[in-house]
Amino acid sequence: MKTLKLILIASLAGFAGAFVCIKLMVNPEGSGKNPLAFEQVSLTGSGDYPSANVASTNIIPEAPVDFNLAATRAIPSVVYINSLSQGASYSYWDLLFGGGGSQTRVSSGSGVIFKSDGYIVTNNHVVGSAEKIEVVYNKRVYDAELIGTDPSTDLAVLKIKADNLPAIALGASQNLQVGEWVVAVGNPFSLSSTVTAGIVSAKGRRIGILEDKFPIESFIQTDAAINPGNSGGALVNKNGELVGINTAILSRTGSYTGYAFAVPVDIARKVVDDLIKYGIVQKGFYGGSVVDYDYQYARKYNLGDVVDFNGIFLESVEDKGPAAQAGLKAGDIITKINDVPVNSVSTFEEEISYRYPGDKVSITYLRNGKSATISLTLVNRNGTTEKVSRKIVSSKILGAQLEATDYGVKVFKISDEGYMKRLGVPENYTIISINRVKVNDPEEVIEFFEKYKGRVSLYGMNGAREAIPYSFLLR
Repeated sequence: MKTLKLILIASLAGFAGAFVCIKLMVNPEGSGKNPLAFEQVSLTGSGDYPSANVASTNIIPEAPVDFNLAATRAIPSVVYINSLSQGASYSYWDLLFGGGGSQTRVSSGSGVIFKSDGYIVTNNHVVGSAEKIEVVYNKRVYDAELIGTDPSTDLAVLKIKADNLPAIALGASQNLQVGEWVVAVGNPFSLSSTVTAGIVSAKGRRIGILEDKFPIESFIQTDAAINPGNSGGALVNKNGELVGINTAILSRTGSYTGYAFAVPVDIARKVVDDLIKYGIVQKGFYGGSVVDYDYQYARKYNLGDVVDFNGIFLESVEDKGPAAQAGLKAGDIITKINDVPVNSVSTFEEEISYRYPGDKVSITYLRNGKSATISLTLVNRNGTTEKVSRKIVSSKILGAQLEATDYGVKVFKISDEGYMKRLGVPENYTIISINRVKVNDPEEVIEFFEKYKGRVSLYGMNGAREAIPYSFLLR
């Protein structure tokens, strides 16, 4: 009996001790809060999670991004482009005896209505090799005239016979900010009026894709999805204003991998205006060569211990060119052009691209640690300050128009009468040599066909830069 009482007293004492301990832990000092308890905080503010009970939180939810306005404004101004050409394959026996096969090729791309009276901008690589160009717009097919091309920026201008077209609103690529939303509109994989969105990843990119003697690369980089067929299409801001012409992608597969590039609209605006007015882009040359300024060049030219690599490096100057005449020397560090800071070659080239032969520009530079500013006058490719006009020569005997290029003599607008048609020469064929003699002047080509009699070996390339030889007899 005594043992039973002891067990009962011990049990009651144990329960009492446990009760006191729990009260102290759960409600220390009468706070009424459990220090081991957790509050569940909502990360998204959606109804799937309980709301946070944090009084100090003062977050204003950001409005959702909506690209409907940009798409609605841009889609009507983007057209579908078909480029038709004849591909050829020639063997050694074709060169000796003539002949060879051909096959019609059709490639597609995009274009942007730049002016309401039918002027359309696209990429040079979309239409540069075409013998016939079709523009598909509003369920109609238009034959397009190639007004001009500019390989240095990979741009081209077309013209269709139509009026009151919805020309796209032009923005300003110089005002575009890295991180800003942009929308790409085009026809990837023949899927017309496709809209994708992304941000501006970088500006002033040089990626070394333009095959030209004087390339101008200052691309807008974006992660908006761009694929084959998007070339020549529009890159617009959230207001639907054109800020770039989609041109290239960086990819190991040939399809979108997150790196896309567009020609800034500020460059495109001048190119289009020049091609319409002159048939050729007016370029200003300063008579020098620049490279990005870094440790390598500072060491090469013994510039000492450089801390800040601001500006670009003038690597060479042409004898008696504008830069040399203004007093610039190889090794100078250019920091400004017309009060615009330049810290990359692309920025410098873009600023030059806006100007014309005869324009004066001020150049601020460093030499031996001292800053100075000079003024120089830009010149054209021939070294004068005059604007250059496109020179086209027509030939009845050839049944075509001819134009001098950097590689030879280009033949285009081939009619049904004349030697070019009878020989089967494709549109935009460039004659490089006749009977193994290089040609550069349209007049000498015309004179040869008017006077020569005998076997002829004609060598050249089509618009796709495929070598196509011809062997025939002139009587």
